[in-house]
Amino acid sequence: MESISRISSMLETARDLTLEAAQSAGAARSLNPRPPRDLPFPQVKKLLDSRNDRDILEGLRKVISMMYRSKQCLPFFSSVVKNVASPNVEVKKLVYIYLLHYAESEPDLALLSINTIQKSLTDQNPQVRAMALRVMSGIKVPVISQIVSLAIKRGCGDMSPYVRKAAALAIPKCYKLDPNTMPQLLDYLTVLLGDKQYYVAGSAVTAYLEICPERVDLIHKHYKSLVRKLVDMDEWGQLATLRLMSIYARKCLPKRTKKMKKSKTQGFYDDEASEEEGLTREEVQILDPDLELFLKACKSLLHSRNSAVIVSVARCFLDLGTPEYIDSAIGPLVALLRSPQDIRQIALYNIVNVCLARPERFVQYANHFLVHASDPFTVARLKFEVWTLIYPHCEPHIRDMILCELEHFTRALNPEIVQESVRAIGRCAQSDSHASARCLRLLLDQVSSLDGNLSAESLTVIRHLIQRDPQDHVKTVIRLAKNLDTTPNPEARATIIWLVGEFAGIDYENNIAPDVLRILARGFASESEPAKLQIVLLAAKVYLHYLNHLREQQPPPPSQEEPPSTYTDDPTNPFASSSSPTISATPPAPEAPPNLDHPIPKLWNYILLLARYDTSYDLRDRTRTYRALLANPSSTQLASLMLLAPKPVPHAPSPSEVRKGLPLGSTSLVLGTKIGVGQGLELPEWVEEGQEPDPKLRDEVGAGKDAGGRSGFPGERPAGEALDAAVRVEKEREKGKGRMVEKSLEDWLGEEEKEGEKREESDEETKTEEESEYEEITESEEDEELDDKAETKGLVDKGTSSSSSSR
Repeated sequence: MESISRISSMLETARDLTLEAAQSAGAARSLNPRPPRDLPFPQVKKLLDSRNDRDILEGLRKVISMMYRSKQCLPFFSSVVKNVASPNVEVKKLVYIYLLHYAESEPDLALLSINTIQKSLTDQNPQVRAMALRVMSGIKVPVISQIVSLAIKRGCGDMSPYVRKAAALAIPKCYKLDPNTMPQLLDYLTVLLGDKQYYVAGSAVTAYLEICPERVDLIHKHYKSLVRKLVDMDEWGQLATLRLMSIYARKCLPKRTKKMKKSKTQGFYDDEASEEEGLTREEVQILDPDLELFLKACKSLLHSRNSAVIVSVARCFLDLGTPEYIDSAIGPLVALLRSPQDIRQIALYNIVNVCLARPERFVQYANHFLVHASDPFTVARLKFEVWTLIYPHCEPHIRDMILCELEHFTRALNPEIVQESVRAIGRCAQSDSHASARCLRLLLDQVSSLDGNLSAESLTVIRHLIQRDPQDHVKTVIRLAKNLDTTPNPEARATIIWLVGEFAGIDYENNIAPDVLRILARGFASESEPAKLQIVLLAAKVYLHYLNHLREQQPPPPSQEEPPSTYTDDPTNPFASSSSPTISATPPAPEAPPNLDHPIPKLWNYILLLARYDTSYDLRDRTRTYRALLANPSSTQLASLMLLAPKPVPHAPSPSEVRKGLPLGSTSLVLGTKIGVGQGLELPEWVEEGQEPDPKLRDEVGAGKDAGGRSGFPGERPAGEALDAAVRVEKEREKGKGRMVEKSLEDWLGEEEKEGEKREESDEETKTEEESEYEEITESEEDEELDDKAETKGLVDKGTSSSSSSR
């Protein structure tokens, strides 16, 4: 006995070890999956021709696996198609997948299976019916277009909403097979648009947008039902319905505005002025009731888990709604910054576009745009742009935070981020004049940086700031000129030299431009080409200012009286007469030529000589132009017009200004240019008031019935409200059965009041019954008295008649 028990224990131990080994082997196989091994062609064909469903299913799995690995599976077509009549649902699914993939390449063999697929349309399983409809519409053979149309008609009246949804999705496929079936498909589509199941209506809207987006007359009677079902649709249906309703609102709902008086309050106490003397009028958009119904339904979609739905709702608010609706979408848009990196970047493009319209509403979310170390350059650039847009509307402490962050990123390792941060500082200074001094100090600290890109970009921004108010930045130009010896970047040196030339005419006696030109002339040969071009320009400006200064110092010519005019009559000249005067005037005195011993003409000639033998064609051509302009010292008007003309104040707009007006959520918004995808999302213009359709067309008819005319569905209520109503009905049913249900004090008091009212009603009924009985009794007594009188009268009449006869 002991040996038997020992053997059984050993067997159990071996069994456990075998199970553990199998589990470990399975785990290792799942961690290191091997590519599936392809069976030979005869073996797969043998499995497909088998009578066992398990073998057929195994063979189909092998074929589908090979098909999705781009292996040639067309030789198995006949063996696969003959299994379409199998009663096994799993086998049918795999056969349908194979048919959809290869039906276009083998249309003749695919047509042989149409009859079997048609039989599946009457199967008891709704999944099989829907799958058969999907496969039949997916076979791209134009010959079967009428058969597909009849199948869609049968699917529209199916009891299962799953089949009706498949019918809606099959409508665009049937239209692509044969566009001549459009009248029939429009009838089917009208039925499906009025379906009370929200996922059927969403698929019908998708089909509508694909085959007839211009037929807005089909939407009139379904407008309100689609709006109410919007919240319960799936994400694809919501996106399609939002796009449809946006187009419908522009075509059928006019935009109305009204001028409202707006008063600005000033004082808080009574003794201060409470309102301005003049009231301003402001145009306010008045929403159509049907449009407001749609916008209110969209608000609940802002809590969707799908980022595309949130962006689409924001686009609807931006294109159709008032500023209040746009403000309600800002928070959900900012919440998308917590999404993965690819969604975050697309969301930022849409956020920047909304921020261009409503920058002041993003101030409270300024901390959400802090740049992280893991953010790529595109994300960081867009966050910098949002900061620059909201900077004028921020409080002082938020402005300090933004400038500190931007200053921090000027020392980043990525040169692109460095350039963007410097440009952002410049845009902040342009948007707020009070912060320009601080921004200028930040940028001047970066000029002496060893990073050439940083110093060049800083000087470009400094140049823009100086041109806004040149009179207050003379010392700034002198400070920059001192940094020429320590600035190696060619672009930075060219910018400083240009600034010195622009200030060459201010305070001529104490100007530093000639000294800077003298220093630069020594190393002219070693300068870069951009710096050489600016040195030649600086020399031309300095020489032109010198000539203008000489003209101002020259004493004015003595005033001479105009000589009397002499009139001559020349007989030899037929055109001369006594009325044609001959005026003699003294020519103006010539101006004194410039002093060639002065250092400035010497510097000018020296620079011309250096540039004459330079290797740059552009430099030599430009030098010849300047020499021709300044060749005649007595005529410098043209040179002054070209070289000393006032420069316009530069303004660096936001980089996304070029994207303004592009639709949210489109590819055009990301790329920055209009392309085909973005043009499809553009909305038409608002319909003019008085030309819109009759609003009565949007009144609902036949609520409470589905597409097939059946009642009993939850009507137009969303699924949540239907569930709440079902719970209330169940509670009332429990009360009717006499179950113990928890009651509140208000319920008890309400029941007592109802019982008191019932008692009063019963007492009144008894009183009325007694009064009616008393009246009946009195009436019966009166009738009896009348009868007695009538009888006595009859007896008297008989007596008189008998007496008369006896006589």
